[in-house]
Amino acid sequence: MIPMQNIHLLVATLNPGKVREIRQFLDTLPLEVVGLDSLPRMAPCLEDGSTFEANARKKAIYYSSSADALTMADDSGLAVDALEGEPGIFSARYLSETASDEERYRSILEQMKNVPMAQRAARFVCCVAVARHGEVLGVFHGSVEGRIGDEPKGSNGFGYDPIFVVPELGKTMAELNPAEKQEISHRGRALRQLAAWLKSATFSGGKGLKK
Repeated sequence: MIPMQNIHLLVATLNPGKVREIRQFLDTLPLEVVGLDSLPRMAPCLEDGSTFEANARKKAIYYSSSADALTMADDSGLAVDALEGEPGIFSARYLSETASDEERYRSILEQMKNVPMAQRAARFVCCVAVARHGEVLGVFHGSVEGRIGDEPKGSNGFGYDPIFVVPELGKTMAELNPAEKQEISHRGRALRQLAAWLKSATFSGGKGLKK
């Protein structure tokens, strides 16, 4: 087992909601979790992959090459069956780079206003890649099935959470408390795999975890 004291984990995002969620999820590990706002400003990584995994890998490699820290990058998004899988890998950039979360999810609702509930299936998908010094060390996947509601509900979470209904709970992601969301969310499922990997990592020389 590699000692984990004073390990830093760089989360390759400027989204404070995502950093906060990941920090909460990994709070039992001796990690200092920081976002890209802790680094000098650098050109963003071009996310031109055709899959969530391709983008996660590319971001992890790019940012870990510039930061002396274990780096995790995730690519996640909403795939709506009635919209032929959109917004998919473009979820964070849907409509435009500057559109707000509310503008994006209200666009989805508008496009689906005449779609019956039985045909509103959707899923959140997440892929997490971890890298150090430009080398990918692990990749983890998670997803959760649900449906698109007919109106936004809840004030927790971020992104498309207010319109994504978890049928077995009868609530949107934005109506769940942090513990409930960690238990069932796509990112939570991927992060559980990441946490288990961090606890048991034994790769050569500890280069993946030590500062």
